[in-house]
Amino acid sequence: MKTDKATCSSKKKSGFKTVKFKSKKYGQICPFCGNVVEMTRRTFKIDITVNQRNLTTLVIDPHYELKHSDSMSDALVIELVGLLDGGDFFPETVSNGFEYYTADDLVLRGKKYRLVWLLEKNSLYLGVVNAYRRRS
Repeated sequence: MKTDKATCSSKKKSGFKTVKFKSKKYGQICPFCGNVVEMTRRTFKIDITVNQRNLTTLVIDPHYELKHSDSMSDALVIELVGLLDGGDFFPETVSNGFEYYTADDLVLRGKKYRLVWLLEKNSLYLGVVNAYRRRS
């Protein structure tokens, strides 16, 4: 089994099997070419204010792709993060300099979503831990 850290040669998205590496990173095995595609965090430029902090970078963890890739995408996550702009939120948990938040009531195009995100003390980025559509 080959490991390809960039992309799969098949260019097809369906049929991938998710695997967990010893390094605790995730990847997907392509059913067409057999390559393992490593799932990595992606960063995007943003300009929003959350908890009275001006944030300039969004970091999306690939965790949502494990179970929700059929209904979620980076573009949708970016739209959901935009809904946080101007809001003040209370953290669910604070651990090792990170504040973890959950937004359960996000509505976009008539559908409800849950966004699990974090802020790091003295940093200008928002990190998305997980995102998925809520059924009700």
